[in-house]
Amino acid sequence: MKLQRHGTIACLALTAALALSACGSDNEAPSSPGASGGATTAAADCATGTLNAFGSSAQKNAVDEWRKAYQQLCTGTTINYEPNGSGAGIQSFIAKTADFAGSDSALKEEEQPKADARCGSGPAIHLPMVIGPVAVAYNLPGVEGLQLKPDTLAKIFAGTIKKWDDPAIKADNASATLPSTNIQTVHRSDESGTTDNFTNYLSTVSPGNWTFGKGKAWKAPGGTGSKGSDGVATSVKGAEGSIGYMEWSYAENGGLSKAKIANGAGEFTELTAEAAGKTIAGAEVTGTGDDLKMKIDYATKEAGAYPIVLVTYEIVCSKGTPADKLALVKGFLNYAASAEGQGALTELGYAPLPTEVQTKVQASIKNLA
Repeated sequence: MKLQRHGTIACLALTAALALSACGSDNEAPSSPGASGGATTAAADCATGTLNAFGSSAQKNAVDEWRKAYQQLCTGTTINYEPNGSGAGIQSFIAKTADFAGSDSALKEEEQPKADARCGSGPAIHLPMVIGPVAVAYNLPGVEGLQLKPDTLAKIFAGTIKKWDDPAIKADNASATLPSTNIQTVHRSDESGTTDNFTNYLSTVSPGNWTFGKGKAWKAPGGTGSKGSDGVATSVKGAEGSIGYMEWSYAENGGLSKAKIANGAGEFTELTAEAAGKTIAGAEVTGTGDDLKMKIDYATKEAGAYPIVLVTYEIVCSKGTPADKLALVKGFLNYAASAEGQGALTELGYAPLPTEVQTKVQASIKNLA
């Protein structure tokens, strides 16, 4: 089910539509609504067959939208996606049971050679497809607009702040009446790129208070583990006094309250598409060639920037995809990266790729062999 359209999300809609490639088969694409609401002629590089992919639950809603649209445009096509977590998706890709993998973080140093070996004739590469702000959602009746500095947030999830009326939380929320309720943190129980990004954020902005490093697996003691972003959202919604991290669309879909997070300039910033976009704009592409790994500045001092955002990748072979799968992999991913595919994300609680990144992704997909 689609989320209701958010006015603030719409501000990140693509300002210029890139031309979609013509359909590569005899399948004629019907007219469909464009991202701006006007009529456009949808087009896709159509191929027949079946793709099986696994990975990030954070991108599930985006992939579901893309595969439904692509299957409608391209008859004889089946796209399967199992949102079992970034770690599981990467392992499935390495084991050759996934044609591509969704991951909220780049391959680990020890995973890259295994993924390269799976591909055989070319390295595995990262294609950023979804920009997903990470929400810090909480369940505290009577407390609206909760504000948290990085040090406070790190202490909460490290377990050193245990009650909602702790002096540190009071200092961040001078005008709020905070209860003495025990804090119940909720984290991912499965290996997750969302966890990798969230712990990377804590390690970067508050290393003195967050001493558990970064990684896909949660290492801090205590708290409640739940599987998937949907599981974390459900757990927070069901337990008064709880707080958890999840991709934005799950917090929106669950109707959860979201904390304002202080950025590097000390501003308490509400999570909006515009605020997330200001952080995204400062992301650096660190991969080489067709590999588009990105590095986010979690300590951004950009005015009005919301600092906790993640980039969700599709991990795919640059070369070595089986011949009977290659056309469909390229066709589907190119649709996902197209103006139409990215435009659909504005209704789902995600932010579209910046135009310059979108262009690079489509160029990388064209080079897949």
